[in-house]
Amino acid sequence: MQPLNLPKFECKIKTIDEKSFIFDNQRKKYIALTPEEWVRQHFVNFLINNKKYPYGLIGNEVGLNLNGMKKRSDTVVYDKEGKPLVIVEYKAPSIKITQEVFNQIVRYNMVLRVKYLIVSNGINHYCCSIDYNTNSYTFLKDIPYYDEL
Repeated sequence: MQPLNLPKFECKIKTIDEKSFIFDNQRKKYIALTPEEWVRQHFVNFLINNKKYPYGLIGNEVGLNLNGMKKRSDTVVYDKEGKPLVIVEYKAPSIKITQEVFNQIVRYNMVLRVKYLIVSNGINHYCCSIDYNTNSYTFLKDIPYYDEL
């Protein structure tokens, strides 16, 4: 897999019938190793080990109902009361982060109403904070530490 602009970590990878799988600690199972999953596993590791996000407050592939359609948010980080706080959307490293990618995460946020949105393709990472009082958002220079949220 392609090197990412994220810290390396010891991930568990296995091969079954010539297909590779990576272990997802949040879901407690092996997941097909796609470029997007490669980004997710590295980014979650980065959040936990570098930005001090609590392991138990991170969920991958979180289901939600958007206008009667079942969708899945790539990663949701919760506050200490269990309310959604951050949505993270991943793309493969070869996928450029465009307005359409942000539109996707904003649609998910219509349901979850979090304070922070993060988009990453493993190379470029963008984070914005949402101000619901002024209906505005601000892009941050860096991904905040959990205790800064």
